[in-house]
Amino acid sequence: MNMVHAQTAKPTAWPEVKKEMRPYTRWWWMGNAVDDKNTGRLLETYSKAGFGGVEVTPIYGAIGYESRYLQFLSPRWMSALNFTVSKAKSLGMAVDMNTGTGWPFGGPQIKSANAAAKLIIQNYKLSTGQTLPDKITVTDAKQSKAGAPLQALTAYSDKGEVINLLDKLSPDGMLNWKPASGNWDIYAAFSGKTLQQVKRAAPGGEGNVMDHLSKQAVDVYLKHFDEGFGGKSPGIGSYFNDSYEVYGANWSPGFFEEFKRLRGYDLRLHLRELNSNDNIDAVARVKTDYRETMSQMLLDNFTLNWTKWAHKYNSLSRNQSHGSPGNILDLYAAVDIPECETFGSSKFDIPGLRRDSADVRNVDPDPMMMKFASSAAHVNGKPYTTSETFTWLAEHFKGSLSQCKPELEQVFLAGVNHVFFHGTTYSPEDIQFPGWLFYASTNFVPDNSWWPHLNGLNTYITRCQSVLQAGKSDNELMMYWPIYDAWSNPEGIDMPFAIHGIDKWLHPTNFYKSAMELQKAGYAFDFVSDGMLEQSSVVNGQISTAANAQTRKVLVVPQCHYMPLATLDKIIQLAKDGATIIIQQLPQDVPGLNDLDARRTKLKSTLATLNFTDAGNGVKQSGIGKGQILLSEDIQKALQLKNITGEALTGTGLKFIRREIPGGKYYYLVNHTAKVIDTNIPLNFKAAAVLIMDPQSGSYGKAIANTANNKTMVRVQMQPGEALILKASAAPMQTAAWKYIGQAGAPLALGNGWNLHFTKGGPELPADEKLNQLGSWTESSDPKTQSFSGSAEYTTTFDIPANKAADYILNLGKVCESAHVYINGADAGIFWSIPFSARVGQYLKPGKNTIKVEVANLMANRIRYMDQNGIQWRKYHEINFVNINYQPFDACKWKVMPSGLIGPVTLTPVN
Repeated sequence: MNMVHAQTAKPTAWPEVKKEMRPYTRWWWMGNAVDDKNTGRLLETYSKAGFGGVEVTPIYGAIGYESRYLQFLSPRWMSALNFTVSKAKSLGMAVDMNTGTGWPFGGPQIKSANAAAKLIIQNYKLSTGQTLPDKITVTDAKQSKAGAPLQALTAYSDKGEVINLLDKLSPDGMLNWKPASGNWDIYAAFSGKTLQQVKRAAPGGEGNVMDHLSKQAVDVYLKHFDEGFGGKSPGIGSYFNDSYEVYGANWSPGFFEEFKRLRGYDLRLHLRELNSNDNIDAVARVKTDYRETMSQMLLDNFTLNWTKWAHKYNSLSRNQSHGSPGNILDLYAAVDIPECETFGSSKFDIPGLRRDSADVRNVDPDPMMMKFASSAAHVNGKPYTTSETFTWLAEHFKGSLSQCKPELEQVFLAGVNHVFFHGTTYSPEDIQFPGWLFYASTNFVPDNSWWPHLNGLNTYITRCQSVLQAGKSDNELMMYWPIYDAWSNPEGIDMPFAIHGIDKWLHPTNFYKSAMELQKAGYAFDFVSDGMLEQSSVVNGQISTAANAQTRKVLVVPQCHYMPLATLDKIIQLAKDGATIIIQQLPQDVPGLNDLDARRTKLKSTLATLNFTDAGNGVKQSGIGKGQILLSEDIQKALQLKNITGEALTGTGLKFIRREIPGGKYYYLVNHTAKVIDTNIPLNFKAAAVLIMDPQSGSYGKAIANTANNKTMVRVQMQPGEALILKASAAPMQTAAWKYIGQAGAPLALGNGWNLHFTKGGPELPADEKLNQLGSWTESSDPKTQSFSGSAEYTTTFDIPANKAADYILNLGKVCESAHVYINGADAGIFWSIPFSARVGQYLKPGKNTIKVEVANLMANRIRYMDQNGIQWRKYHEINFVNINYQPFDACKWKVMPSGLIGPVTLTPVN
């Protein structure tokens, strides 16, 4: 628990709480086996735990409960949804909904004609006078059965001739053509099918995955919902689409026509380049054009189309664009709420934070990847960026609330301001422990032994999000994403920008390197696409991207080889209008194939108009109109030339994100280092007063701060694992002072004798014990403790001297895994994360005092017991249940997890 630094919170210090400030959770409806009684009970349970909403996602079901299943979008299912929305509304909660079951979008309404498609190219060879002996038809039996029509037939000679042979094909598929001379390669392009079915589908949602590139397919898909809704809005807050996992879908039957319309030439005549992986210019250019076309089709026919459909029902669209074979910045920007995700766990230097190598996936979430979603929101003035949070945070049943905290904070620092837990499984009351569970979630379910302490995490999130949703983002730089450099990769055909592929398309790039260096130096920035730049303008020397978005001081263009003429022209126009542009290296070429020579000539002539002079320190400058373009390999030197500095507070190891509010700024600070930070930190803001706000305890007070040279120095004290919020105000504030921790006295060790009483859990409650010293309860002589998961109370008494100190810090030491503390009968708070300490002086009295520590452990030990004893608890259709490496789950060989209050528990007097 974060250390409580000041007096009890006042309601006026924090923004008024709205449901969107609370975390939401993905609510897996397993087999759609839902009923009003259980729905009402569960929503009340979730509300009490601090959730502000649920996202209904129907999924595969448990075996043996088929009689309870409801067919997706059937009248009975709609009745269940309507009750859910009504009940949630009565509790002040929201209901979001996946526009489908499982993922990706598809179902029984998607017949073969509208199913996800893939390009199949077959190659034939002919020499002088030869004819093909066989019909030109797709050779794959499954594709033949699906009906893969031939869409192009192109011949290439060894002399460079290219001929369209489609009109030389007889109705029976025979080629009525033979070359007069030379050697020829013939490429036949068929519109095939991926044959992918909806993954993890719920009853009534099974079927083909739809063709996301086809407006006809998307319209057919959404019409099924219109029919289910019966023309009435169900009252859904936002409709959700998961990450793009339409495997192998690199085509659509109308692709050739769209390509010619958008790119200006016939792709049918370039099948050889499209089918090649050779590292040659023509291949790279055709594939760039192909990928850009696919991106535009996905944007127009799916993303914008689906969003318009959601608006028809007075709802919003919420989309995970990552994984899409398109410009994910533009795809994120096209929806109302961009959503990123965390997958796996990160390594932090926080002492005592458990991260067992056997229990984590071999993947580290990268906050820079998350910034694609938040950038789209910030640049376009959208109020929310959401995240699917905690997917595979740890092995099943081993994830703790303390492990959630730094992973969550990393998401906030990346610009997310509304988290969705992954997740909570709908489990009826009659289902025994551990209830129904989803195979990839951190289990935020009432059966989880630490559920009674979840409100600690949720309250922390709510306070953080109340600040992170306030005002506007405050990132002074925009950074151009050179997508055409990525698209020009000659390997493969389509290019999905997936989180599991960032080692290929993101990490090796100069764009990523520059972003990491700027972030380390304390600069705050968002990424922009070519399309986002096109909509930008200049207002009073700053770049404006949307009416309700913040303006930016500088556009940074990292090193890129390819740049469209329209983008270069726009950059120059922004400079003419008064903007400052920093370019690492002038673009070398234009992307794409059509009209190439003319566009290259125009690029050279445009660049020639930029007359650069030496500005010193390795920076060149070109004054254009009211603004200027700075050319520098070192971006930071160019920024310094404009007197734009990063937040020097990052030199302490602190991480931050800022929000701009009327008359001031919020700084969200996190200490993910291994060291205590007790120092004066500088803020790039001239403040008359600074309020320190503790998002864990809710306490606040006026900081020790002074201002000089338009910067403010603020004293902060932060333990490893702690977070604070600074509210820097241009106006004075009449608030009580923040009480810093001064000199500490000798710690008092609590508990010469503890009483241990097991209160709730199973499979059986162990017997009460008297403890001379603290340790894992699994080391007790009672064998029941080895298999027990649940809660236990530790109680003891201690004496406080008559000359009571100004305050006392209670530190629980090591806790496995979370605790709720009561002192002299008063609630002293939930201790759910490192450093498991708080100021508790207000609860103490001179003389004898009593402390009760309610500790919850993990579910792991009970699951181990169940597997060792052959107790069946998992039996699901589809994937059933897997471990973190997607192998069949088995806890039999697990070691017993330490449990309980390990300590040492100390009470330290402080000034």
